[in-house]
Amino acid sequence: MRKLLIVVDYQNDFIEGALGFAEAEGIAPAIIALIEDFKRSGDDVVFTMDTHQSDYLKTTEGHYLPVEHCIKGEKGWELHPSIKSLVGDHLVMEKPGFGSAELGHYLEKNHYDEIYLCGLVSDICVFTNALIAKTFAGVHTKVKVVRVATLSSDLAIQEKSFEMLKHLHVEII
Repeated sequence: MRKLLIVVDYQNDFIEGALGFAEAEGIAPAIIALIEDFKRSGDDVVFTMDTHQSDYLKTTEGHYLPVEHCIKGEKGWELHPSIKSLVGDHLVMEKPGFGSAELGHYLEKNHYDEIYLCGLVSDICVFTNALIAKTFAGVHTKVKVVRVATLSSDLAIQEKSFEMLKHLHVEII
């Protein structure tokens, strides 16, 4: 059985930076444990990174969320140190918006029986990339979001997002 872990946007700006929230750092141990378990089992791990340019505020996302964040090359863009040290030679996908087109193409070419997602933010980028995984992975692939390893600053919206994902046959475990 082939398994994939997708670590979504565990970057400084979502933890302690421009869009950070106090609880975000608290899920690091769960994410680290998942990465280590997948590596130990010989399963695949990929990482996504929210990646914006200096013109972010002129983009559609910048219009609706006018907070500069994850500007490529700045400290806020970098993966959190506890996670960055675990990347090694695993694939890192930069994405200019909520979802990763590169992830979709990757999943079209690589078959997995189960795909797990974790990271930040549960109701935006994790949600969007779970739908990308569901769309591109194939009809027999199980897609799962690991509740203890993802979080939002708005827990009510997170729960609504989890309900929507369950409705779309993504498991919340």
